[in-house]
Amino acid sequence: MSDSLLLSRSVAEVAADIASGRLPRDAALDASLAVMESANAGPGGLNAVLWSDAEGARAGVAALTLNPEQRLAGIAVAVKDNIATRTMPTTCGSKILEGYVSPFEATVIARLRAAGAVIPMKTNMDEFAMGSSTENSAYGVTRHPMDHTRVPGGSSGGSAAVVAAGVTRIALGSETGGSVRQPAAFCGIVGVKPTYGRVSRHGLVAFASSLDQVGVFGTTVDDAALGLQVIAGVDPLDSTTLDVPVADYRAARGATGDQPLAGVVIGRPVEYFPESLDPRMRALLDRSADHLRALGAEVRDVSLPHTSLAIPVYYIVAPAEASSNLARFDGVRYGLRVEGDGLRGMYEATRSQGFGPEVTRRILLGTYVLSAGYYDAYYKRAMAVRRLIADDFTKVFAGGVHVLLTPTTPSTAFVAGSRSDPYEMYMSDIFTATANLAGVPAMSQPIGRIDGLPVGGQLLASHFDEATMFRVGYALERALGTEAHT
Repeated sequence: MSDSLLLSRSVAEVAADIASGRLPRDAALDASLAVMESANAGPGGLNAVLWSDAEGARAGVAALTLNPEQRLAGIAVAVKDNIATRTMPTTCGSKILEGYVSPFEATVIARLRAAGAVIPMKTNMDEFAMGSSTENSAYGVTRHPMDHTRVPGGSSGGSAAVVAAGVTRIALGSETGGSVRQPAAFCGIVGVKPTYGRVSRHGLVAFASSLDQVGVFGTTVDDAALGLQVIAGVDPLDSTTLDVPVADYRAARGATGDQPLAGVVIGRPVEYFPESLDPRMRALLDRSADHLRALGAEVRDVSLPHTSLAIPVYYIVAPAEASSNLARFDGVRYGLRVEGDGLRGMYEATRSQGFGPEVTRRILLGTYVLSAGYYDAYYKRAMAVRRLIADDFTKVFAGGVHVLLTPTTPSTAFVAGSRSDPYEMYMSDIFTATANLAGVPAMSQPIGRIDGLPVGGQLLASHFDEATMFRVGYALERALGTEAHT
């Protein structure tokens, strides 16, 4: 079986064949490594893969004790460079952590390995997950697999690019304001942000602790659902995880009948469909809504009135938390150390040379809004509005809506270097940041193309109801068929 043919099959099918012995245990890994080379996914090409460990991954496959319970037996999973692994560096796309190898592994990595997966590569990202294009990496820009002049989105652009390029069918990213869903939309794949507290953050390098979540990319809804199924669940090493049962996210994959969504109510928030929205994108979302109606769902307009405040709130709360979390990178404990005039001089020299301009900008902004004279005027007020945004979602879901349908992004993938204004770049997250502020689960999946570039539709559900979100996602994916990629 050719590498491309093997990787065209679902993760569940390939893993089952490896676990049962119908495929060699190294078949999926070898295929991923071969496509990584042929797609030129590393530096000099897509620049999506920063670090690789083929030898370690092969040793991991050889050591597997195969059994039917291993849902990812022999499957290669790409991991964003801010998730701790012992086998490769964890640099967060920054010079300040260049060469740093973690002494421990993230809980999500441990769970992937327990399910039989291997980790052969770490992927490029915006430095410390601060960006929407993967142009802010200290190791260079990641290129869109379909058009190398464009960005793959960010900050998890490297993970999105390797899945879109066919290198792996599952990859991990991280979400703070849309950093999985936005690149998934740009690259024409599925990207899932779970409920805050559903997946452990132990071993995820912190950006904004009250917003961060590990997310999953998949070639299809089923691949993403399986990936999340494996890593979800309470973790004693992360006190923010909650002991809420993890449903079978793949239960709806084989749903039959003419109306598999009978009884499901889909809400269309009017604030996400402004007059400025590209009419071609609106048409694709209308087509998706029509498919959902045909599948038995009721589609109704709803309102999330504080949506317009999400970006201002996000860019106060996230930098404030980042300024605190990134204080640990000072040249004393780990990573880069640049000597200066005394201790203060060493701090200044290390951080000035180690951090890039976007990280520096956000640290300065965060320090400002937390300062004694401005805390009440900015941070305290932003947290109050954040509560209002979360209440909007609570009211809509309490009113009988099960899932919301919105655009994922206001545009398709843009040309690298075309957005030099930080505010213009920040607006890439206008449709995604609300889910992080409210802590609800959300996913993006392909719903069509504009000028040959992918467009993502976003589904959002109430807290810990990922199962209903996937139920709608499976049905929409089947209904769209090839329309999702044309």
